[in-house]
Amino acid sequence: MFRMRVARRALVADGVLELVLLPVDGERVPEWTPGAHVGLTLGEGLVRHYSLCGEPTDDHFRLAILREPESRGGSVFVHDSLAEGDVLTVEAPRNHFPLVPDAPEYVFVAGGIGVTPLLPMIEEVERVGATWRLEYGGRTRASMAYHEELTTRYPSRVRVHPQDEVGLMPLAEILADRDRGVAVYCCGPGPLIEAVEKECGAQGIGDLHFERFSAQAPVALDTDCEFEVVLAVSGQTVPVPVGCTILEAVEKAGVPADSSCRDGTCGTCEVGVLEGRPDHRDFILTDAEKETGDTMLICISRSCSDRLVLDL
Repeated sequence: MFRMRVARRALVADGVLELVLLPVDGERVPEWTPGAHVGLTLGEGLVRHYSLCGEPTDDHFRLAILREPESRGGSVFVHDSLAEGDVLTVEAPRNHFPLVPDAPEYVFVAGGIGVTPLLPMIEEVERVGATWRLEYGGRTRASMAYHEELTTRYPSRVRVHPQDEVGLMPLAEILADRDRGVAVYCCGPGPLIEAVEKECGAQGIGDLHFERFSAQAPVALDTDCEFEVVLAVSGQTVPVPVGCTILEAVEKAGVPADSSCRDGTCGTCEVGVLEGRPDHRDFILTDAEKETGDTMLICISRSCSDRLVLDL
């Protein structure tokens, strides 16, 4: 954790507020890589995670935050209560959406505020001279943050698709005839991600990376069973009944555990798995990471075995 001051706030699109945060007390900006996000403590202990959309070489953090119609408190606080000069507690950057190096081509697909983690990726691939394109969709032009900046700087590489003007993005056209080594990066609403997943499958594109800002519908729990977790640090055994998450069970047992979103989208609660087979239900870990089973997110995932031993 470290402290940062709100140096500037400005609307950059309808409902989208840009924040520039500067470190205080002589602290340095922590290192980060394209795709990273940070957690902000807002109000009375409310922690929310937002993508970094500046450049890793900046001496500040830049964030763009959408005022969510169904906000759980975070975006409303940022838009209505956070003022220039306020000091926030900020979690160190985490990156569960890293940019793979040396792809023959990068295709970025953004929906609305999902453009934010893609901006530093675009700067990086442009810096190294890679081939790339951005397909950027939104409800209206006025709601699409940074679209003028992007189309002005990269007129031949960026296409915008305001839904009220042209309808939905033509994903079949966007992803057709791509080289097998193309890396597709997608961030935006759940329906867009699911449509890109489906189209990549149809086109035989296997190198797909995506990040969700909110969880999908909860996983059905009618087949869940009770299991137990052993906390390797203390040796304590904690039962996890049906209808209770590992995180909730551990907290009830009086054991502190890092957490934030509690819906499998931020990665704060990730812990090591020493024994047992997790039932992964998060939206962070890759298929390969889930198959290995070395870590899990205890806010939402359960167990396929009767017993898990966690590095906790």
